[in-house]
Amino acid sequence: MLSRRRLIAAAPLALAGCATRFYENDAPAAPPRLQVQNPGLKPPSGALDIDAGALMPGDILLSAANGTTSLGIRLLTLSAVSHASLYVGDSQVAEAVGEGIRRRRMQQFLDEESTVVAFRHPGVRPDHVQKMQDFVAETVGQKYNYVGVLLQAPFSIERRLCELPLTPSLVRDFCLQGVGAIQLGLGRSDRFFCSQFVLEAYRRAGLPLTTADPRLLSPADLLHMREGDVPSVRSNQTLNYVGHLKYERLLDSASRS
Repeated sequence: MLSRRRLIAAAPLALAGCATRFYENDAPAAPPRLQVQNPGLKPPSGALDIDAGALMPGDILLSAANGTTSLGIRLLTLSAVSHASLYVGDSQVAEAVGEGIRRRRMQQFLDEESTVVAFRHPGVRPDHVQKMQDFVAETVGQKYNYVGVLLQAPFSIERRLCELPLTPSLVRDFCLQGVGAIQLGLGRSDRFFCSQFVLEAYRRAGLPLTTADPRLLSPADLLHMREGDVPSVRSNQTLNYVGHLKYERLLDSASRS
């Protein structure tokens, strides 16, 4: 049973609606510790300041800007990121934006974002990359999933009930997918918003990041799949931190944590 002190310490987290979990220390005799989702994107101690030459095809780019749209997404998802895109090689980024699925030059992408961080799936092979590139070529020009984004707004609020502290991961998964099926059941799966596009690219490559419906996940969910964080949904593989390509202080307090 949890001690009274531990329950009291965890209570404020319930108000924030952050996913948590207990994990064991390396020392067998040490008591379990509470691990909480980290919403921040500030470069950690010893962070890598990289340029596009350090990227590999298949790397996931999570980013944020200082515009009102980015700020709204970050406030709604309690996160420091508002956009997800895929590095496809040859200094090009593939992404789903309001105009539809597109490719653009890395430098243009960096010029428009305030903060950009790269993460890497350690199992990506050349055959996976080829399938991702084929998926991008197939979808470039397709329309954006506006319906899915609109449905994400109420879902982002209601899902907090599933992410209360101390909720077992299996229960959280079941709850999230149940609420999502109700909220997002009318959303189309043949059009994509940004995080949905990245998740679908990995699924098509044979490396699904999660078994959850991609329509349920936001850029914040991809951020929490990084090593050392607490994923909102069960992830098949933690993502390795590659480095910061750009970092600026953002307007919201979550990004400064």
